[in-house]
Amino acid sequence: MPDQPELPTQPGPEDRADVPANAPADLRDVADQVARESRAFLTTVTEVAANNNPDAAIALLLLAVSDVLAGGARLGAMVDVVPAERFEPDLGPDPDLDPLRAALENVLDGIDDYSEVDDPVLGGEVVTSTVSGDLVLVAEALAQGLRHYEAGRVIEALWWWQYSYLSSWGDRASAVLRVLQAVLAHLRLDVDDDVAAEAEFQALHP
Repeated sequence: MPDQPELPTQPGPEDRADVPANAPADLRDVADQVARESRAFLTTVTEVAANNNPDAAIALLLLAVSDVLAGGARLGAMVDVVPAERFEPDLGPDPDLDPLRAALENVLDGIDDYSEVDDPVLGGEVVTSTVSGDLVLVAEALAQGLRHYEAGRVIEALWWWQYSYLSSWGDRASAVLRVLQAVLAHLRLDVDDDVAAEAEFQALHP
C-alpha cells in the first residue's frame, strides 16, 4: 500500500497565526472547508491506490475529484488572496509521491492514458496525459496547502490553494473528471443489445 501524503492536523483558532484579527469570518471558513476537502481527496486517492475496492475505484475517484473541484470553484470565484509576506515560507523537503503515482498507474492500467484539447480557448492542439499523473499533481498541490494550514499560516494556505487551482490543479482535476465520467458511462452503457433489451423488458414488466 502506498504511503499517504502526510495529512496535517487541523489548527485551532489560536494557532492561525497569519489570519488578521479583523479578517472576515468567511475567509476562515473557506480555509477550513478546503482543508477538509483536501484531506478527503488525499484519503480517497490513497485508498484507491491501495486497490482495496477495485470495483468502486472509478466511482470513488469521480466523487473525490468532483468534491475537491467544488472547493476549487469557490477559490476561483473569490477575490485574490494576498499573504502579508511576498514569499512562500520554506516547508522543508517535498513528500515523495512516486509510490502513490506508481500504485495508481497499476490500478488504472488500460484506462490511464487519455487525450484532450490543451487549451480550448486559445487553440485546438490535442495533447496526451494520464489520470494517475494528474491525480498526483492535484494531491501534491492540495498537500502543499495543507502543510501551510497545519503551521497556522491560513492565509498562505488559501493563497497557495487559490493560485495553484488557477494555474495547475484546477485544470488537471477538470480534465480527469471528464475522463472518469466517460469511463463510468462506458462501463454502465456499453452493453450487448440483447442484455439491454432484457433489462428494458424487465423494467417495463416487473
